[in-house]
Amino acid sequence: MPKTTRSGAPKQSELPSTLRRSEAKAQRTFAKAHDAAAEEYGEGERAHRVAYSALKHSYEKVGDHWEPKREKCPSDRKAAGGRGTRAKTAGGVDANASKTHLYDLAKRLEIPRRSTMTKAQLVDAIQKANDRQTRRSS
Repeated sequence: MPKTTRSGAPKQSELPSTLRRSEAKAQRTFAKAHDAAAEEYGEGERAHRVAYSALKHSYEKVGDHWEPKREKCPSDRKAAGGRGTRAKTAGGVDANASKTHLYDLAKRLEIPRRSTMTKAQLVDAIQKANDRQTRRSS
């Protein structure tokens, strides 16, 4: 099902809940990428993966919504490696960001013991905190 109207505006009812709580540009990015992928590959999981990949290039998940990144880039090894890679996704967390950035996010999300965590542990903890907040908001 198309995620955009004829005028190109995202259909709110078709967007995931985390995107409905995000800025309009994030919604448009996801919706337009999804529609283009659905046209190319058909409706389904692949169209969603393409749309999230496009979104993660410019946005990162923070809590229950998406926020713009400072720099556009792949968000994790899975995004950088493409479709055939076996790398694990970070679920919207910008795993390629600096440890300082991840620490600041962990602080905003009130993650305990963040000062003793490695970069990989911060990514995992942020992903879990994001999932918790998304469940609470839905």
